[in-house]
Amino acid sequence: MLAAGVVVALVAGAQTASEDLRITIGKSVVLDYPTDISRVSTSDPAIIDAVVVSTRELMLHAKGHGVATVVVWAKTGQRTFYNISVEHNLEPIRKLLRDTFPNEDIQVQAARDSVTITGRVSSPGVGERAASLVASLAKTVINNLNVTAVAIDKQIMLRVKFAELNRNTSQSFGVNLVSTGALNTPGRISTGQFASPGPTELSGSIPGRIEGTTSNFSITDALNIFAFRPDLNLSSFIRALQTEGLLQILAEPNLVTSNGKEASFLVGGEFPVPVLQGGANSGAVTIQFREFGIRLTFNPQVTDHNTIKMYVRPEVSTIDLANAVSLGGFTIPALATRRMETNIELGEGQSFVIAGLVDDRTTDTMAKIPGLSSIPILGVLFKSRAEAKARTELLVMVTPEVVHPLNPADPKPLPLMPKPFLVPLKPPSGSPAAPAKAPKGAAAAPAAGSKTPASK
Repeated sequence: MLAAGVVVALVAGAQTASEDLRITIGKSVVLDYPTDISRVSTSDPAIIDAVVVSTRELMLHAKGHGVATVVVWAKTGQRTFYNISVEHNLEPIRKLLRDTFPNEDIQVQAARDSVTITGRVSSPGVGERAASLVASLAKTVINNLNVTAVAIDKQIMLRVKFAELNRNTSQSFGVNLVSTGALNTPGRISTGQFASPGPTELSGSIPGRIEGTTSNFSITDALNIFAFRPDLNLSSFIRALQTEGLLQILAEPNLVTSNGKEASFLVGGEFPVPVLQGGANSGAVTIQFREFGIRLTFNPQVTDHNTIKMYVRPEVSTIDLANAVSLGGFTIPALATRRMETNIELGEGQSFVIAGLVDDRTTDTMAKIPGLSSIPILGVLFKSRAEAKARTELLVMVTPEVVHPLNPADPKPLPLMPKPFLVPLKPPSGSPAAPAKAPKGAAAAPAAGSKTPASK
């Protein structure tokens, strides 16, 4: 019996016959010969193996890719040539490609030990995946797939608003007393908490046995309220301050990128950081720069549901000199950083807000003189207190939009200026550059080259 797809037609009575056979690799075919077989020969045993099963049955086994010839001699003297092509079994490959890529047009052909895939696919990634699947089933794969021209990628614009609100409040109260000779005793009472703005000299007369003796004081903590009674030889320095500060930083960057492509920007700067070297240059100092400011990184992707799925990473960092480090004569500032990362899916024009990044700090410092500060009512004069509160909040609002390029005939947008840039200066009236206005009722000067009528 012959395998399916194999057709053998013998010409009865002919001395020589030739037939073409196609066999897939790894399969065997049994040929029923019309007469008794005398002997069999194959041109390439590595491709096709021929075995005489009985006097009129011949089994062919496909062992390798290629083309070989099998010659059969009958006892009657007749010879038959079988030109056999051993090919790949392409049906499993075709089925795998149909099941994996049902919407792609991919064909498969075989030649010797190689498989060629042809057709047209929707993207280069599909072609690479198809070649990888076939490579597991064939020795050599030739990828001749053509990629269909894809549509223009959509452009996604991200509108981001950074709002940082910083509120600072501080309160301080303290009293310093100085006696320049009251009760015949010069002296001072102070908690020493507040730093002085500058020295001031204060003098007074001491009444007593040695009248007219003066006392001098160098005041280094003259606070914001000062009172001095020369007749009582008593002065008072009071610090009672309340300050409030408000700082708002707002940035509105807009960033455009293609579908599926990452984009980022940085508004800020760089500061130098000394770095000690090792190895052969041990001890040498080099400078590296670190970035700080407002940074935004995002990667958008338009889904089949006409939504925008994106990864967003906003960051706000500022130089913090309060936590700076001094090393080898260098002052290395610290960074106060607030960073967020999120994955979100939005419709076009929708917005999402990242809020709640609040930094609330309170510092309260109190100093008092033991004993005197415990006196009822008057004990307040022997206490000083400083309280500071700082509250910082960061708000980030993100809005993605799909934008389309302008056509050549569309008007081109221009940046909006709050006022015209470099307006031409007009010379003042009456200057030589300004044309003199003709008096009312006077005739205008004739133009150059014109004729005037002669006076009578």
